[in-house]
Amino acid sequence: MTPLSVGAVVEVAVTDLLTSGQGIGRAVGMVVFVWGPLPGERARVRIAQRKPKYAIAELVELLTFSSQRAVPFCPVFGRCGGCQLQHLTYEGQLAWKRSMVESALRRIGHVKPLTVCKTVGMEFPQAYRNKMALVVARGQDGVGFGFYRARSHDVVTIEACPVVRPQLDRTIAALWEVARRPQTAPAFRAVKHVVARAGGANDLVASFTTQHPSPELRERGSAVSAALPGASGLTNSYGLAGANAVLGRKSVTVAGRPQTTEEIEGLSFRVSPSSFFQVNSEMVASIFRFLAPRVPPGSRILDLYCGVGTFGLFFARLGARVTGIEESAEAVREAKRNADSNGLGAAITFLRGRVEQVVHEDRVVAALGESDIAFLDPPRKGSDEAVLRALCSAGIPHVWYLSCNPATLARDVAVLVQGAYEIDVVQPFDMFPHTGHVEAFVALRKPTAPPLGFADEARGAH
Repeated sequence: MTPLSVGAVVEVAVTDLLTSGQGIGRAVGMVVFVWGPLPGERARVRIAQRKPKYAIAELVELLTFSSQRAVPFCPVFGRCGGCQLQHLTYEGQLAWKRSMVESALRRIGHVKPLTVCKTVGMEFPQAYRNKMALVVARGQDGVGFGFYRARSHDVVTIEACPVVRPQLDRTIAALWEVARRPQTAPAFRAVKHVVARAGGANDLVASFTTQHPSPELRERGSAVSAALPGASGLTNSYGLAGANAVLGRKSVTVAGRPQTTEEIEGLSFRVSPSSFFQVNSEMVASIFRFLAPRVPPGSRILDLYCGVGTFGLFFARLGARVTGIEESAEAVREAKRNADSNGLGAAITFLRGRVEQVVHEDRVVAALGESDIAFLDPPRKGSDEAVLRALCSAGIPHVWYLSCNPATLARDVAVLVQGAYEIDVVQPFDMFPHTGHVEAFVALRKPTAPPLGFADEARGAH
């Protein structure tokens, strides 16, 4: 048996982590990935897979222990794929996420010299998620609920989750009960996923996903909704675009109303389970407070990928004139309702369209030319280079980029730097505690643009 053949047991010194939570080490000159050990720890591992340039191993025994090792607070941690970092202290998580952002900007964006501020964390990093997507499992004992195992479609059933809001946690237990009651059990017959969003007023809206419209759910939807604690509505999402989709392309309300209400820093947002809205409202409030002193009154802001208007409404309340662009028709409708309900309808205009496709249209070109700040909050895949080039060509003084993916953030920041923008600050926010994900904000400006105070933040980064 060669030293790194499948089944071999070797000793590995772990030096870093992947976003999956896997430790990275070396043995016999080859990179080894293993789940469980933390940086600074040594472990005996058994080789499970051998690839040409790396090996994947299973933990046999920890030989040394990091001072940053923590006791996981969830009984299914390590099996459920929802969290990857509960075995790392929260302080360690914040430091690692900062280094992850810095590494991506240097390695992918080739941005240097660079100072990345300390990650803004939470005082109590549990019970924070305002949305969950449960997988419906079926077995000999009937219907169950859980999350996928990491890198798998195997379902780890759960009866509670300590990182979701309390009303969502109560919903998990209620679903197990409702799925076994004779009068409501048929409603789950074709359900593949249950997506639920909890509002700040303890209200909740659930969406049951099926491949086709469910007559059983329509018939029994009111009874199911009444049995879920705090539920104000229930929808049937259907028409899945692919095997990995958790929500369908269409939706019908089967009980109550399809939106829940969230309050953040005095702003009220009504959103449905299918709309994009940040899962950590407390961290959104932290981002609001970080940005507030830097928004000049009367400035014109172009809000790209604006969703239901989360940041656009915040800017408008500070006295800015805002134009938001969003692809989803439902999100635009919700954004307009949110603007009106907050008394900000006159200060913000929403345009429907795919940002990458409309950036050269006259209505958007005009907005580009008038804007003082372009704010981008794109999906994980990042922005399109044509959009970034349009921002550079328009000469918008300030570009603010908020991202949940350090790799695509670094790639896009590199385009903006090539377009004569300078980085004022890089500020990570822990939007997703105990996971390998991090939100990061980058403020860039043209050299001739007036500074907005971000440099002071960067000087105090360490």
